[in-house]
Amino acid sequence: MKKNMIIFFLLTVFIATFLLPGCFEKNHQKNITNMTITSSAFENNGIIPDKYTCRGEDASPPLNFSDIPENAKSLVLIMYDPDAPMGTFTHWMLWDIPANITGFSEGEKIVYPQGTNDFGVTGYRGPCPPSGTHHYHFKVYALDTFLNLKPGIHREQLENAMNGHVLAEGQLIGVYSG
Repeated sequence: MKKNMIIFFLLTVFIATFLLPGCFEKNHQKNITNMTITSSAFENNGIIPDKYTCRGEDASPPLNFSDIPENAKSLVLIMYDPDAPMGTFTHWMLWDIPANITGFSEGEKIVYPQGTNDFGVTGYRGPCPPSGTHHYHFKVYALDTFLNLKPGIHREQLENAMNGHVLAEGQLIGVYSG
């Protein structure tokens, strides 16, 4: 009995020391640094002008990225509303943006792959809350690779592909009321 307990203990230590850490390594991001994302149209936690919403032109706002790591290969941009009544609502996703791109101008025609947002279309769709004040998160990620995903995918697929490749990230939050 004592011999079996010792074997069980040693086996448990071996699994915990050598096997389990490798199981979690794939999903664990290490040393993610901070990037900066800004807009000349609104400040962080500032009000998004109507021009960039369903009440206006529904044009994408101007965005600028900085503090991009030197070893980054590509960028990803995701815009979402965590305050939506049915849960987080994705407004915009684009990826495989070369890491030397430092932003987009207002309403710029995007030439990089884009995903299907929660409106069911590809491309930018601005704030359009049914009621209340919502916070719109613009998140930029620097990756160590290009994702080479087909346009039109959904957010979960994009985030799964990004897993393990994020070097840095930054966030800009805009506020809009319905």
